[in-house]
Amino acid sequence: MELRGQGSGVGMPAIGIPASSIITSVQQKEYSAGIWLRRKDKLEHSQQKCIVIFALVCCFAVLVVLIFSAVDIWGEDEDGITEENCSRNCRAVLVENIPEDISFLDNGTSNIPLLVGLYNLLDRAIRVVEIVSPLWLLNSSDYESSFQPAARQGRALLSRLQGLKAKGIQLKISSGMIDSTELVMLAKHNAEVHYVNTTALINGHLLSSFWVVDRRHFYFGSASMDWRSLATRKELGVLVYDCSCLALDLHRVFSLYWGLQYRDFIPSFWSKRVFALFNRDEPLEFTLNSTKAQAYVSSSPDVLIPKHRSSDLEAISSVIQEAHHFLYISIIDYLPLLNRNAHRYWSRIDGLIREALILRKVRVRLLISCWEKTHPLTSNFLWSLRGLCMEQANCSLEAKFFNPRVQRDGSLQGINHNRFMVTDRAIYLGNLDWVGNEFNFNAGAGLVISQPEGMEERNSTVVEQLRAAFERDWFSRYTHSLQANTIPVCNAHQVNTPVEAGPLDNGPVPTRAGQHDSAPMRHNHKDDGQTPVKTKHHDDRLSKIGRQGKASGLVPSIASYQERGRVKMSHLDNRQVQVKSDYRDNPMAPPSQPAESSGGREIFNGSL
Repeated sequence: MELRGQGSGVGMPAIGIPASSIITSVQQKEYSAGIWLRRKDKLEHSQQKCIVIFALVCCFAVLVVLIFSAVDIWGEDEDGITEENCSRNCRAVLVENIPEDISFLDNGTSNIPLLVGLYNLLDRAIRVVEIVSPLWLLNSSDYESSFQPAARQGRALLSRLQGLKAKGIQLKISSGMIDSTELVMLAKHNAEVHYVNTTALINGHLLSSFWVVDRRHFYFGSASMDWRSLATRKELGVLVYDCSCLALDLHRVFSLYWGLQYRDFIPSFWSKRVFALFNRDEPLEFTLNSTKAQAYVSSSPDVLIPKHRSSDLEAISSVIQEAHHFLYISIIDYLPLLNRNAHRYWSRIDGLIREALILRKVRVRLLISCWEKTHPLTSNFLWSLRGLCMEQANCSLEAKFFNPRVQRDGSLQGINHNRFMVTDRAIYLGNLDWVGNEFNFNAGAGLVISQPEGMEERNSTVVEQLRAAFERDWFSRYTHSLQANTIPVCNAHQVNTPVEAGPLDNGPVPTRAGQHDSAPMRHNHKDDGQTPVKTKHHDDRLSKIGRQGKASGLVPSIASYQERGRVKMSHLDNRQVQVKSDYRDNPMAPPSQPAESSGGREIFNGSL
């Protein structure tokens, strides 16, 4: 049987089909397969390139978003104020809170009351008020107000802040305090409150304290939004008017805090909106109180310092190094250690003071607050500085402690809460104590203003005004000098039964008679325990200063403010304000003392 179309064996071509055709067909298939494989390779390569390009585009887009959204880049346009068109013809006045039972009878130096200055800023506000404060405890309880009538001033200020909404003025607040009843209350009155998680960001706290009004006026100083800053603490700050150049720069510090809300990391790139306009090397050249001056704003810590901003330590170093004749320092705590618990020497500021004493023969005075957390080693470091001047010609270092008033319940009133430095040519106002870790972990700000020497009317300069305030405190009856081989007795529970520490290796010894006579204690309570009688001195001082301020055109009549300060706001929550004085050792521990029991730095870790 003849078979056609089938092969007769393996590898044999089919009968009737030429071998050349089969070979050609196979070659064509191989060619087609090769083309397909090459096309497949090209396609896969193209897809890979597309994926890589797409990934790069996505990364670039994310990077752009991170850069431009780092800190509120889509925020306000700063009202059209720029470095070129801002105002450089400014006015400045010092403001203070002097507790009612502290009077400087031997010195006529007086400044505008802090509350009056803050009211004046609110009266000038048109569009926006921006506030940064370590504490928000304005609403004192009825119990506290009964012992401290001036505590009602905190309620009055809170009422004024609530009333900004009715005037169409925006209130913006940056705070690290998340458990404040006052902030909740203000938020209900249309205030915008941004909470900064400084614990996650810097393992510290937000201690800056300033106001910025309409990018034109500002307050900078030691006071926080706490009724004690308006009643029982000695506070000092400066009000600067019609100075949009400097106010805009301080607003940028506010904007940095404002943009950190909801963040648990520090941006790698900062927006240009928070870059500093002026710094130590390129300060603002302007006119202050009709005299030429220079100024800039500093901040801390380093991880929160954007481009061009000088750090607080750089600002302090610059002011100390440029002092020629004298250096006066008023600070709560002076402790050249890395922190209060680990005894590791921190030389940044201490070394600068030593250089000023020995190399430049600058006269140095240190006024340290005497309060419940004054470290025993403070005296040792002060004596170490004084020891440098032994048998040294033209070397002068003096140190004193400012004693608070002691209440009948053992609490301290009149804590000197100032943080400033003044030299023959400049001032530095800050928010941090002079302890190493304060600058490494806490968010603070500083203000440097320098004015030339050799002016005919020195009293008109802020430098001279602050020098006069320091000398008034220095020579007052509320200070006592550093004593050999002793440590200051500043604890509230010890002051009632005064004990002076003897030589450091022998423990305490009984105090000498008259040891505390230079700072007599004044009781605000009647013997029968009834409501205390308010002193007349405070009202007289307010009236006097009010007349001076009105005549100078810097503040309005004070009479209306005195009435406002006495307004009783029954609709506010009259809760008992508690102190956070033991938060330094245990941040999670609840407060355990009444607010009046500590006038020092009480925010979370005991720092204010």
